[in-house]
Amino acid sequence: MNKNENIMLTADGYLALEQELNILKTEKRPEVIKALKEARALGDLSENSDYDAARNEQAQLESRIKELEFKLEHCTIADASGDNDGSVHVGSNVTITYDDGDTEEYKIVGSLEADPFENKISNESPIGKAIIGHKKGEVVEVASPNGNFTVTIANIA
Repeated sequence: MNKNENIMLTADGYLALEQELNILKTEKRPEVIKALKEARALGDLSENSDYDAARNEQAQLESRIKELEFKLEHCTIADASGDNDGSVHVGSNVTITYDDGDTEEYKIVGSLEADPFENKISNESPIGKAIIGHKKGEVVEVASPNGNFTVTIANIA
């Protein structure tokens, strides 16, 4: 991850990362240490696949812990309550209507939280970029890899 990159998170996203970090440190790390001790007790480390697997798991765990600590330390939490001007911002629930009349509701989140299966779209996605800062009723042009299209912001919550 680029150290100059601005990491945007909603308050819920921040809490989720914080909870994951806590679980990794308080539950997973002791499990991995125990597995390492048990594998080490089996004897010859040069041909001990259990020991190698435990070391690999420990390396992955510690890498994820470092990554989460960095993200939490260098993130900006979107303040949904401070943006009461009626425009779309990170943390907004937005209902948009497409050209063809289809309607979708999305939650605008930071890129780390994006999950299209839960209708959470990134503020860096084509739709997210296009609608940020716009208000209810505005028609916005979205630039996408498949060509431009327009959406109407039907509601912002």
